[in-house]
Amino acid sequence: MIEKLDALTGAWRSEGETVDDPVVRIEGSDVYEWLPGRYFLVHHVDVTIDGRRYQALEVFGAEGDAVVARAYDSDGETGTMTVRADEAGVVTLTGPASRARLIVAGDGASMAARWDRRDDAGEWRHWMDMRFTRADERRSPAAATP
Repeated sequence: MIEKLDALTGAWRSEGETVDDPVVRIEGSDVYEWLPGRYFLVHHVDVTIDGRRYQALEVFGAEGDAVVARAYDSDGETGTMTVRADEAGVVTLTGPASRARLIVAGDGASMAARWDRRDDAGEWRHWMDMRFTRADERRSPAAATP
């Protein structure tokens, strides 16, 4: 299952905003790369959120029949999310307080993400939207294969 995350690999320019008022802008970069052996996918986040720099490191890896993402950030926070990926290029990450749905374009040149958060009543509420465009030459998994 972890091999389905291959569409994420590479360097991305990222931008987005929260949906609440006031709107908070986000821009920066995301880089996904396989560790040798392709058992773990490492995700580096370096963004500015409303003028404040934020960095995170996320590691995706198989645990039994599931794929789990563990994150560590520059605010000293950690988190764990379960990961699902389907054949259509949709990656879903779900944690106790937030979830995301990433959709990779068919040509691999862009992707979009919708993030939701749980409110005080435990209901999912739309939180932010992100857009990503390739910052490297890779366009699709097929294009990366020699």
